[in-house]
Amino acid sequence: MQVLSVASEIYPLIKTGGLADVAGALPLALKPHGAATKTLLPGYPAVMSKIKDGVVRLSFADLFGSRADVLEVRHEGLDLLVLDAPVHFDRPGGPYVDSSGKDYPDNWRRFAALSLAAAEIAAGNMEGWRPDLVHLHDWQTGLVPAYMRYSGAPEPPSLLTIHNIAFQGRFEADVFPYLGLPPQAFDLDGIEYFGGIGFLKAGLQMSSAINTVSPSYAEEILTPEYGMGLEGLLQFRSADLTGIVNGIDAALWNPETDPKLKRNYAAATLKHRGENRKAVLDRFGLAEDGGPLFCVISRLTWQKGMDLLAEVLDELVALGARLAVLGSGDRELEEAFHAAAVRHPGRIGIVTGYDEPLSHLMQAGSDAILIPSRFEPCGLTQLYGLRYGCVPVVARTGGLNDTVIDANPAALAARTATGVSFGPVTADSLLRALRRTVRLHNDPKAWTQMQKQGMKSDVSWEGSAGLYADLYSSILSKKGA
Repeated sequence: MQVLSVASEIYPLIKTGGLADVAGALPLALKPHGAATKTLLPGYPAVMSKIKDGVVRLSFADLFGSRADVLEVRHEGLDLLVLDAPVHFDRPGGPYVDSSGKDYPDNWRRFAALSLAAAEIAAGNMEGWRPDLVHLHDWQTGLVPAYMRYSGAPEPPSLLTIHNIAFQGRFEADVFPYLGLPPQAFDLDGIEYFGGIGFLKAGLQMSSAINTVSPSYAEEILTPEYGMGLEGLLQFRSADLTGIVNGIDAALWNPETDPKLKRNYAAATLKHRGENRKAVLDRFGLAEDGGPLFCVISRLTWQKGMDLLAEVLDELVALGARLAVLGSGDRELEEAFHAAAVRHPGRIGIVTGYDEPLSHLMQAGSDAILIPSRFEPCGLTQLYGLRYGCVPVVARTGGLNDTVIDANPAALAARTATGVSFGPVTADSLLRALRRTVRLHNDPKAWTQMQKQGMKSDVSWEGSAGLYADLYSSILSKKGA
């Protein structure tokens, strides 16, 4: 199968979250399953500075006001198509927001350009290659099926993966005349959404199939609580909706070989985690004692439940625990964690921002990782935690529910527990989970068993890649039928 993947970010070139990890890891994992993938992504400065010797495969004299080229290049085993469109992508700031953290006002035009370029490639306009299937990721690629549908060219089947339905790409109706779509596209069965334009809605409406990044989340988004206004459309298309849990790069995230650690270790040598623990304590200015060391590696937002954690920080310290926080997000939440660190010197430490090497070290040195998300399509940090013997403490939602086995009495007796899960997602419920975790940590035998069981979990892409390959084949067979 020849697959065109379209994503707005991809690791290791550009990353703001889990989407980049999936976009970078899945093509490599699919190779043994007979799927060859080329990934189209925008030519941000961070991307253009890292790719070398790109070959122009397709050119646009005017792609929404910009001359643009599609460059083909290989980078760290990935076959890439980079949309070099400087007017749209050569700017300071991140992929979606400027240096002040505000959305670029022309994001609709930027990702319409990406979508149109993808549709042109899908139509066979790049000489010498044409995909059998187009795999789209999130709202930034949602207009690809619309451009394919209304181009008049043969339309290859498409799969849209929802990484987080909360981000939908909604814009005012006044941008429609500039999208280059026919008038009939502005319709309930097209890209119209509550009187405006919905990029994600368009993709959900017109893609051949839809999936999301865990089975539980696929069920949750059919409800008003989690569907974010799109539950009706998803219910209508429920026969085309599946959930496949994400994997992680098991070579990159391997405590036995990870160069970012102070000391490598395996399930049989958990005592060697102590050197990593000391490094984490030193980095965050935390005291050494016998209590558990919790960590947070997250965006500090409402979705991630960080306001709930902020509510119980004093109680967490009273339990004898310490907390290391790596993340950034809502200013009020950042201030709340900094204030807690001032109140509890040596017990709570925070590093604002994101630091990839530090995130590896924290997984290798902390006892447990806290993930109290209100909703979590899949989550990756709990998978890293399992791999590194850093016990996940998670809300019972989405992919967290699918990947962590709660340490209830039956699971502990059967020696299958891999973490602690809780619900409902409230501050009181979280505090009860923290108390339970501390009690478990005080039982070294039970704790070590839970760590080792988690480290046995298959969190790689191997199984999930096979499910994606099967899904691709199913989509193609329906087209053939």
